Amino acid sequence: MNKESRNNNRCNKRSINMLRLLYICILSMLISACSSIDCPLENLVYTQYQLLNSSGTADTIKADTLTITTTKLEGSDSVLINKNVNTTEFSLPISYSQPQDVFYFELRDTLSNVTYDTITVSKTDKIHFESVDCTPSYFHTIDGVSYTTNAIDSIVIINSEVNYDTSKKHFSIYFKAHN
Repeated sequence: MNKESRNNNRCNKRSINMLRLLYICILSMLISACSSIDCPLENLVYTQYQLLNSSGTADTIKADTLTITTTKLEGSDSVLINKNVNTTEFSLPISYSQPQDVFYFELRDTLSNVTYDTITVSKTDKIHFESVDCTPSYFHTIDGVSYTTNAIDSIVIINSEVNYDTSKKHFSIYFKAHN
């Protein structure tokens, strides 16, 4: 093989190697561009509750335990909070398949006296898209709240828009005087 033919062969190999490198760079840029979609890992949103006393300051259920359950679509009960003590605030999931969510509150004092209340949250569901590549989420507008008044004095809706922002409180619950 003559010298000129060897030089051409080396040039061709360099060109092929440069093309491979360029191909790898372009492919890696395309892959990284596609993987930058930031879909939420969990698309369930929660309502935030705060407990207040009649003067509007934080109230703590100290001597009582608080258990909150709900009924699933299949009819079985689901415990959301189990025997919580020293409670001043909590979060509850909100469904995306029902116009109302019903929560059953059980307050048990140190003498095993039990008080039950039921809270029904009426809402409008709004579908929310982050990206066409992500599963849709549901945000909600709280339309109203009704409740029994065995231990609960009143409930006030503070913020009716429920989305991923967990820093905003949605409800203030005022309990009747307790120990």
